[in-house]
Amino acid sequence: MLTHDPIFVLPANVEARWINPENVTGAKGGGGKANDGRKGSPCYGALKAGAQLELANYRGSSGVIRHLWTTVDNRSPQMLRGLKLEIYWDGSDRPAVSAPWGDFFGFGLGALAPFESALFNSPEGRNFNSFLPMPFRSGFRITVTNETDTDLAMFWFQADFTINDDLPPNALYLHACYRRENPTTLRQDYEFLPRIHGRGRYLGVNFGVIANTKVYFKSWWGEGEVKLYIDGDRQYPTLCGTGTEDYILTSWGQGRYSQAYSGCPLADLEKQRFCFYRYHLPDPVYFRQDLRATIHQIGCWDPVSRKDMHFSGNAYLATGPGAKTLDLSPAGSTSDYGLFERADDWSSCAYFYLDSPTNELPPLDPVAKRTEGL
Repeated sequence: MLTHDPIFVLPANVEARWINPENVTGAKGGGGKANDGRKGSPCYGALKAGAQLELANYRGSSGVIRHLWTTVDNRSPQMLRGLKLEIYWDGSDRPAVSAPWGDFFGFGLGALAPFESALFNSPEGRNFNSFLPMPFRSGFRITVTNETDTDLAMFWFQADFTINDDLPPNALYLHACYRRENPTTLRQDYEFLPRIHGRGRYLGVNFGVIANTKVYFKSWWGEGEVKLYIDGDRQYPTLCGTGTEDYILTSWGQGRYSQAYSGCPLADLEKQRFCFYRYHLPDPVYFRQDLRATIHQIGCWDPVSRKDMHFSGNAYLATGPGAKTLDLSPAGSTSDYGLFERADDWSSCAYFYLDSPTNELPPLDPVAKRTEGL
């Protein structure tokens, strides 16, 4: 992701640093001192309910965070959504990243599964890795807050970074935006990135969907198209996809898989719960004025789901202009296949680079809204 000299070239002045419980400042020669150097402090210990822990606070030079590794003893959905990660750049008092712990590391719905992508991975579904490059000009600060009512007994974390990197003037800062709507609104696109202003690059998003089986049964929920409104777009976007599974580079529905730039680590067909991602690394999306990102809430019926939907007694809306109610009865004039408007439980974490260390996004949702129904 970073353009650097070949791995066999020694860059001038660049040094490696690790921050973890064995060297909480990343100081040169400051690691492994506890217990006479015999693994005395591998873990931060307990993180009480309501408490905040400063995981890293580095100041003094430019650099790049190259890798984050972490794990916790309680990996329940409530904990992964209830832990709040915040990252601050260059002494700013507003975080560029404010997101639930699990969602930031690619785990939608707090659902753990082994997966590997170009930006995140979890080899056995028990920990969290980020390989997102995060440049800074003078320093960074990372905190975690336990917003649940449950104490964590053990918390592990490590930040691998370099210092004294010669960053170009147009180097950008990493930002992330978490959102959830439960349920979404009929005929209103789910906005997974509210409009942001500045110059930058949209990196991609991971989604979590809990389909409303009480209303829509097991009908396909993923006909929605991603829309990226770039540099002044208002009513219609410049970039528009062709469907949810198309956007994550598969087709005809989606099962479980993980690849470098797209994947679906969770595909629970019985409960209709899905987590999936798409990262725009070889196909960059740049913006120089503003950016907003949404996805339709559109489903599709087939002969089986049409029968279930008809006998449910619920009313369903067709897509297109107006708000026409569909007649899904056996005597109805609708075809065996068609599109309709839906309202389901959607959540997401979108990633982007920006030319400012802060953004104008609203604060992170309260923990109750993040964890409801998980």
